[in-house]
Amino acid sequence: MNLTLTVLEIVAPVFLLAAVGFGWVKMGFEYRINFVTQLAMTLAIPCLIFTSLMQTQIDPAALTALSLATVTAYLVLTLAATAFVWATGLHRRTYLAPMIFGNTGNLGLPLALFAFGPEGLSYAVVVFAIMAIWTFTFGIWLVAGTGSFGKVLREPLVWATLLGGVFLWQDWQTPTFLTNTLELIGQMAIPLMLITLGVAVARLTPGGIGRAVLLSVIKLGLCVGTAWLAAMAFDLDRVAFGVLVLQIATPVAVTSYLLAEKYGADAQAVAGLVVVSTLISVGALPLLLAVLL
Repeated sequence: MNLTLTVLEIVAPVFLLAAVGFGWVKMGFEYRINFVTQLAMTLAIPCLIFTSLMQTQIDPAALTALSLATVTAYLVLTLAATAFVWATGLHRRTYLAPMIFGNTGNLGLPLALFAFGPEGLSYAVVVFAIMAIWTFTFGIWLVAGTGSFGKVLREPLVWATLLGGVFLWQDWQTPTFLTNTLELIGQMAIPLMLITLGVAVARLTPGGIGRAVLLSVIKLGLCVGTAWLAAMAFDLDRVAFGVLVLQIATPVAVTSYLLAEKYGADAQAVAGLVVVSTLISVGALPLLLAVLL
């Protein structure tokens, strides 16, 4: 009973805030998702990442192990998803990216924070940053046929991760007034991301429900399996283990839909995956947390 209450206390704020965004749109209120997303990705999330890494007390060796485990997990997942898409004859430009990339930002960061505290958030931002780099290079190439490493270098969250890692390694701290300012800006990130997730889901129109359900379940199995094996291979501690599995197991990211819409893939099919996998995660992620805690 106590474990059930603990899991509910962790996941309830996440899905309630997403429900706020969902309800906001359904009531007809304006929500400029492009502006909010740009604000979060350019300012709030980088500040959250930088301050989380700078202030963490985690051994740098543990962060290195998590980074290597994350890269390994995504490489194995990419190979497994590629083999699955090829074997089933699915359209690569439409389905491969959603099978690989999860919602490690909007959903994964808050869940890691609520489940494992500040230490879990510090680990989670590393997984998120690695996923973002893979998305902006290989992910864009999958959908558009071209990719640009230069785009990665222009992403503030990448520089925030690198700077945060340097400050952690050197045990540096910014002046108190600057730290307080950056923390205050970073506190916007999680509620903004969750509300925006609800808004995005509310505006999507799911298509091909049967296929979306099947692919969402298969994606969840592939993600949990590869992350679990990578965490065991690198002998991660309990928190890092849980964060890696939780982050990679998150549902299809709204980013996959935006890329499909921008580059001419089947955006409607991807929208169905986003909606269905997010709904499935409402039940699946609490069960996964119950195992990991």
